[in-house]
Amino acid sequence: MGQSAVVRAFGEIRAALAVLNAEVDGCGVEPFSAADPLAGVAAGCLDILAGAREVEAGFAALKARAAVTYAESADVVAGPDAPVRAQEMAVAAEIGCVLALGPRAASSFLTASHAVVASLPLTLSALQAGVISWGHAVVMADETACLDAAGAAALEAHFLDPDAPDPARGCPVGALPAHRFKAKARTWRERHHAESIETRHAKGVAERRVEFRADQDGMAWLSACLPADQALAGWNRLTATARGLQGPGEGRTLTQLRADTFADAILGSSTGASDTRASGSGSLTEGASGSSSDGAGASGSSSEREGAVRDRVPSPVRAQVLVTVPVFSLLGLTDEPAVLDGYGPIPPSMARELVANGAGSFYRVLVDPRDGAPLEIGRTSYRVTGPMRAWLRMRDGKCPFPGCSNNSLDNDADHILAWAKGGTTGISNLGQPCPKHHKLRHTTGWKPTPATKNEPPGWTSPTGRHYASEHQDWEPPRWPPGWSSGFFKGERYLSRGQNMTDEEMVPKELRVARERSVLEEALLKHLVS
Repeated sequence: MGQSAVVRAFGEIRAALAVLNAEVDGCGVEPFSAADPLAGVAAGCLDILAGAREVEAGFAALKARAAVTYAESADVVAGPDAPVRAQEMAVAAEIGCVLALGPRAASSFLTASHAVVASLPLTLSALQAGVISWGHAVVMADETACLDAAGAAALEAHFLDPDAPDPARGCPVGALPAHRFKAKARTWRERHHAESIETRHAKGVAERRVEFRADQDGMAWLSACLPADQALAGWNRLTATARGLQGPGEGRTLTQLRADTFADAILGSSTGASDTRASGSGSLTEGASGSSSDGAGASGSSSEREGAVRDRVPSPVRAQVLVTVPVFSLLGLTDEPAVLDGYGPIPPSMARELVANGAGSFYRVLVDPRDGAPLEIGRTSYRVTGPMRAWLRMRDGKCPFPGCSNNSLDNDADHILAWAKGGTTGISNLGQPCPKHHKLRHTTGWKPTPATKNEPPGWTSPTGRHYASEHQDWEPPRWPPGWSSGFFKGERYLSRGQNMTDEEMVPKELRVARERSVLEEALLKHLVS
């Protein structure tokens, strides 16, 4: 036991690593496949990668527990009279030296370790079991940092407890890259945070800023923290302008054109996107002014909304973005967040401003009152209409390929079962892969699996492994005070006198509304009257 047990355990681990390395080199005791050795090695390497991923997660949990136990033991040894801040720095420094981390990285590692070990039991268990990675655990620690104990437990349960009242659907958390899990966890946190999103957004607006960071090879980063509608509209405008400049005589990539267009804009030039490849110090060439509906202006004055001052310059946003707004939130009866395609939850006041100022792609979309999911639409011809493309974007949220975050306007609408082979042009037979993964589908063995009206397609790899798709976390709409969702049942809407309390009485205008579209129109008519 003790030190000798630790030495012996790591000795066995190193011996196991030597065996696995021999298998990767094809020098194992017996081949993976006698019939086809090369294919056997390829499949065996994937098995080794999967096993290594689980073991790495287990080691991450071990490191976190060891770091926390060391910190607690060191605090006891130092005694109650030791300065708290100095002791924290000493502990982080020791851990940093052992793990070869800088002071800031060591402190961050220790903070995340404390959160996972002391406050996130489901996360720690999943990490020890190899279900999630350390990157996922850090995301969980970050997203629960400003939540109370109940909120943190609810977020954990949503993503890691399959028996939770409303568990996350689609691809399991551990199968998502950590950056995709962060996007989903952030969305859930924004919807369920105890503090109003309007209040938190007002604080964020007050902290807006531009940052400069030096990089290598004579380059640097210039970034800005802005309200989401402005930032996304600006990104979409850069994309649209850059794509408009592409052509047979243009050798720059879309990425380069975005950067050049951005430089033109902030340095006072027109939107001709002068070529800055040769020198960063030469004069910028004036070009013809480009125009696009994918953009935002910067004129106007600050305004007050919802009792909190949004201290920023409101812009007449005409971004080609999809905004999903619950009807009650749109009418100001609830503070339920809206969803801005390509970003996530936004304050309802921002959504109302986008709608009022004419966001170019604000589509009227009906959602199921039971779970908030979009309802099916279809078409009998090959062409995919604009509203159907918008519907795909709302269903999928991004390119459905595993780990891809591309949610740009350039994603393709693609028939899962080809039109020529009898496939229909309905939402259940459509996906929206980005150009890269659309090409991958048609040039390699990667193939999409069937989709549904509410679930994007998964993917099957050339080796036959199946990867589930990442699903949107739809939630039922929130009802304003004095209203009740109890009148909805199956495909019809109950009326007064059917075992309902006084508080659940349905307004007269809604009594016999059987179709969802009729219900929505009735709601609007009742609420605006």
